[in-house]
Amino acid sequence: MIDLQNKVAFITGGARGIGRGCALEMAKCGADIVIYDMGNREEAAETAAMIRQVGRDAIIAAGDVTDRNAVEAGVQQSVDRFGKIDILVNNAGSSIRNPFLELAVEDAAKTIDVCMWGVFHCSQIVARHMVARGGGKILIISSVHAFLPFGNSVPYNTVKAGIINMGNTIATELAQHRINVNVIEPGWTDTPGERNYSTVEEQREGAKKLPWGRLGTIEDIGKAAAFLCSDAADYITGATLRVDGGYWLPRYPSE
Repeated sequence: MIDLQNKVAFITGGARGIGRGCALEMAKCGADIVIYDMGNREEAAETAAMIRQVGRDAIIAAGDVTDRNAVEAGVQQSVDRFGKIDILVNNAGSSIRNPFLELAVEDAAKTIDVCMWGVFHCSQIVARHMVARGGGKILIISSVHAFLPFGNSVPYNTVKAGIINMGNTIATELAQHRINVNVIEPGWTDTPGERNYSTVEEQREGAKKLPWGRLGTIEDIGKAAAFLCSDAADYITGATLRVDGGYWLPRYPSE
């Protein structure tokens, strides 16, 4: 059993999808949760209610990860409520899938702002708080897109690779402060965002071709996140954990 008793986790994009999975699994392990999300108010309220149902506290801090002042306000709101932040999960994301030759600069910029600058702002602001407290855990949600160059996803692929190196560099600098910084690379995962690009039937048929025979779930990612943000992972920093059911592995015909 992963123990996160009396920990406080600040989760960006925490209202739904992988963010919700991380929030619920961490709450089950004993953590109180800050749901930092920009616009999904109803889903944020649903997630908060789920957290309370498992006996932990939750607050919603509305804000945009690309707005540094908003992040600072959300962190302060969390500290005012809980007195600390022990865990940061950088999960907020944005993806525009268009061919490179047709890609609008503003769409690329939005993806880069959310997926890269959002990680920078949140990690730096929360890390300063953690240094003052003597330690903490920072987790970055990347993707198998970091090394598998799927077409029509130039900005997303680029930033998902970049934030791994960002995380490793931050881990190098923050080890002396006993702040663990790690990365998760999810594979094809069943989330509301993914349903914008493929139908349920397409996902069902695609899942049959995966080594594990199914898509990932938000619980799969949440459980890995809870482990990496626990004391059980005290000696793990600068690591990238692929949670993809073998998605990246070569496909061989069934015998």
